[in-house]
Amino acid sequence: MVHGLEARFKALIGKRVTIRLHEPEGGFRDIVGYLESPVTLRNRHGKLIEFSYDEIALWKEVVEKN
Repeated sequence: MVHGLEARFKALIGKRVTIRLHEPEGGFRDIVGYLESPVTLRNRHGKLIEFSYDEIALWKEVVEKN
């Protein structure tokens, strides 16, 4: 079964996003960067971060202000 977020994240590839992830030991962590695939994001330091849809608490596209 295809996860419901997959199509939404495919449409955001190349866009800047922020994603809040559930931490296994409790709490959350935020990742911010450009989506490179539906499950990978490259942060400002150039590090590729992988995540799963099951970890996501919330997410949004970061829109640049003019």
